[in-house]
Amino acid sequence: MKLTLYQVDAFARQPFEGNPAAVCPLDEWLSDEMMQNIAMENNLSETAFFVKRESDYRLRWFTPATEVDLCGHATLATSHVIFDHLGYDRDVINFDTNSGRLKIRKEGDRIVMNFPASEVNPVEVPDVLEDAVGLPPQELYKDTDYLYVLENEEQLRNLDPDIRLMKEADARGIIATAPGDDVDFVSRFFAPAVGVDEDPVTGSAHTMLTPFWSSRLGKEKLVGRQISKRGGTVYCMMMGDRVELGGYAFTVLQGEMSI
Repeated sequence: MKLTLYQVDAFARQPFEGNPAAVCPLDEWLSDEMMQNIAMENNLSETAFFVKRESDYRLRWFTPATEVDLCGHATLATSHVIFDHLGYDRDVINFDTNSGRLKIRKEGDRIVMNFPASEVNPVEVPDVLEDAVGLPPQELYKDTDYLYVLENEEQLRNLDPDIRLMKEADARGIIATAPGDDVDFVSRFFAPAVGVDEDPVTGSAHTMLTPFWSSRLGKEKLVGRQISKRGGTVYCMMMGDRVELGGYAFTVLQGEMSI
């Protein structure tokens, strides 16, 4: 059996930037075990699988280790494939996902994703988390992930966390963030518990970053930069209990996988 497979750099205008995701269109679902094996074989932070239905698409995401309920960069990559490679002639894509219905639209070359906003709840700092990060936070919040707020961009760039200890944190991942020097805010994202030591650009993390920085800075439109080695820019809009996340994508590979 042969499957078409795309590799797309999400939140990037050119190759070798942003966050690479694999995208696999399906006519019908494979077994969970097979999709997990394909994601492990791809060895990217996410592989997205989708099946077309009458008026929308069902979308699922897998890391090399497990299925996850929401992935922003792989949603952006999937939307790019549908818009640019599969002859989709409408401006809006509707995805049915484990995180509910997601509406994606195209504005010129930019793809804009509408996601539910995450809650931003203050919590006490677990000793293991502070030991793992290597310095205390200014503030700490938690929803699916921890939001670990630092004083400035320099601190964030210089972080050298203990990835092994981070696995012990009771969360999907740790979003470290600080005010940006040239953008509204900067971030890094660590999720070794789901097989991703440091993610290059994390759309789902911005569902928590956007409400936090929108409240902190008193503005609805923000620009965030994830300052991983590859780096990527996310254009954010706070909309009540939803957030809009915009970015660009670039296809670097198209081929077939034999299974």
